[in-house]
Amino acid sequence: MSGAELEWSRGGRAKAAAKLMAGWVALLWLLEVVDVAFGHALDDFGIVPRVPAELIDIVPAAFLHFGFAHVAANSVPLLVLGFLAALGGLRRFAAVCALIIVADGLGVWLISPANSNTAGASGLIFGLFGFLVVSGFVERRPLGVLVGVLVGAVWGGAILAGLAPTQSGVSWQGHLIGLVSGMAAAFVFRRRTPLPAPTR
Repeated sequence: MSGAELEWSRGGRAKAAAKLMAGWVALLWLLEVVDVAFGHALDDFGIVPRVPAELIDIVPAAFLHFGFAHVAANSVPLLVLGFLAALGGLRRFAAVCALIIVADGLGVWLISPANSNTAGASGLIFGLFGFLVVSGFVERRPLGVLVGVLVGAVWGGAILAGLAPTQSGVSWQGHLIGLVSGMAAAFVFRRRTPLPAPTR
């Protein structure tokens, strides 16, 4: 691949990642508008722990929020972290997000307090944080390590605060499981550097 083709590929990938995340965040806002318009009827698609019928809500719950303040708080970190993760390839990004959303939803269903209702993109956000921080080290890619360090420096304090079990009305369980799921995804979906061709 020539330098021009490589540059075009990188630019095209960045545009695709930006469009994807802008559309994702717009969808979250649209769903909240619909939720408010219908008297918060979509809140029923949150996850109520250990109720078998609620298992079908583990994916929808990641796209729903409890009010505009909730979706606003998640919009910027999801946009930024999602964009950075999607730069590694959209198919890989989709697989990473699917793993985080499903694992986080199942974890919330299993260990959250009885009669609670959990929804929101924060579990995915914590997962993408964990993925970005770990993947560069797992793959031994200097640029990935640099991205992970920068992400940790910018978002690390907020992530640690979100793991505190003393916060009322915050699913620290979902945050913790999302974080662990994202770190696991860095290993499951790591890109292997091809070995150099043998020389004689």
